[in-house]
Amino acid sequence: MNRKTLVLPAVVGLLAPVLAACGGSDNASDAIVVGTTDQFIASKDNPAPLDPAIGYEAGVWNVLRQTVQTLTHIPRGGGEPVPEAAQSCAFTDTENESYRCTLRAGLTFADGTLVTPEDVKYSIQRVLDIKDKSGPVGLLDNIDTIETKGEDQVVFHLKTPDATFPYKLATPPTGIVQKDKYPAKTAREGFQVDGSGPYTMKPEVDGDRIVKVVFTKNPKYKGDLKISNDKVELDLFDDATAMGKALDDKKIDMMTRNMSPEQAQEMLAKPKDGIKLTEMPGLAISYLAFNTEDPAVENRGVRQAMAQVIDRGAIANKVYGSTAEPLYSLIPSGITSHTNSFFNKYGEPNVAGAAETLEKAGVSTPVKFTLHYTTDHYGPATKSEFETLAKQLNDSELFEVDIKGTPWSEYRPAQKKGEYAVYGMGWFPDFPDPDTYTAPFLDKNNFLNSPYRSTAAQKTLIPQSRREADRSAATPAFEKLQDIVANDVPLLPVWQGKQYVASLDGLTGVEWAVNSSADLQLWELGHGNR
Repeated sequence: MNRKTLVLPAVVGLLAPVLAACGGSDNASDAIVVGTTDQFIASKDNPAPLDPAIGYEAGVWNVLRQTVQTLTHIPRGGGEPVPEAAQSCAFTDTENESYRCTLRAGLTFADGTLVTPEDVKYSIQRVLDIKDKSGPVGLLDNIDTIETKGEDQVVFHLKTPDATFPYKLATPPTGIVQKDKYPAKTAREGFQVDGSGPYTMKPEVDGDRIVKVVFTKNPKYKGDLKISNDKVELDLFDDATAMGKALDDKKIDMMTRNMSPEQAQEMLAKPKDGIKLTEMPGLAISYLAFNTEDPAVENRGVRQAMAQVIDRGAIANKVYGSTAEPLYSLIPSGITSHTNSFFNKYGEPNVAGAAETLEKAGVSTPVKFTLHYTTDHYGPATKSEFETLAKQLNDSELFEVDIKGTPWSEYRPAQKKGEYAVYGMGWFPDFPDPDTYTAPFLDKNNFLNSPYRSTAAQKTLIPQSRREADRSAATPAFEKLQDIVANDVPLLPVWQGKQYVASLDGLTGVEWAVNSSADLQLWELGHGNR
């Protein structure tokens, strides 16, 4: 049967969770095979791409989620976190500064070693101690001390109140690891991942990169997840075209990240027999970021003028068609507290207004710089997007820019070292709360290693937003944070994407296998026709 399934959002908790269609497979292997264009490459700058203390990318987290176990997890339909490795977790004070978890009885790692509260403390403390500049430490740096009690309890004492802490404990950086396999102060090099999660994993490596990951059901797993299969293979493809051909040839059962806009548009227009396309709301965003100390863009007026010139609607329509929509804030639509701060401040594209902004700022025109983008991380349409951006800026005659593409393995190290004045990035939410679209960029230890600082954001608004147990009560703080970004423009949001998953008929569980945060949950997949 050829069809497209459109998944409409329903409100649960703070965001619109995702439902999708079921699928199927003619693959002869017992393993379910899932395709991706994510790349995992070990390099001099990043010898440990899959260490939970280092990896801070959606693709890396999608490997870790299958193998390491966290104390809490986000349930199937979204909403507030529930216990996973823990049997119970709760704040023990009214200020949201002390959080206690009790481990499940008999919890072990995949090799049979007992999981203890000391293992939990060790695992999270090493993230704080390693403090990787481009890693996830910012998620956890509000932890003051970690205390263990008895044989099954661990207590987190926080520096300041943080109602989002249970969500953070559901992210892969808090995954429980073994002391004898993960050094306390340094990263575990290579590609192997071990834990107490639903699967064990075995990477197939060619030189410095993974070509396949085989996930096998962990018979010792104890947790909240229900595992619907015995084995899943994650096949890595160089590009979306090769991945699409593998699906057509029934060599894979499902393809996820990153389908090209052209593939999605073609399947929408001409459905294929035996293949279903599932369209779902997306919470991923694309944005430009700035090294605010670089001479080319250190003047705020330059960044504000760019915000006035670029035509987000044209970029979304020309490059991405129906797979993206314009974005006017770091917090996307579908998330509580979203406002169109950039549109409210700058309105429709306005070259004359941008010229006036530059003149008032004392900036000579044309402003010259290079727009940097990564060639192999966010999908095949990235080059076209940056060609369109450059043309818009150059056609204004206020800017003189060129573009340069770089592989991700070189791009990310150069970006965090501050080598790029202006560069493109994408973002998938860490957890379902507006905090994940603001704090990673504006708080200390920010994800981009950006020199930009906002005292109001760091000292007042972020702490204020985290004090609110009722997350809707934090909306005024988030609105002010969005307005600060629109005024100072350390980041320039461009578009918000939709997600598409293509699968063979007969594959079940697709509706749960990828959520709106792009979390891959392979345990949901099953073969309905076998």
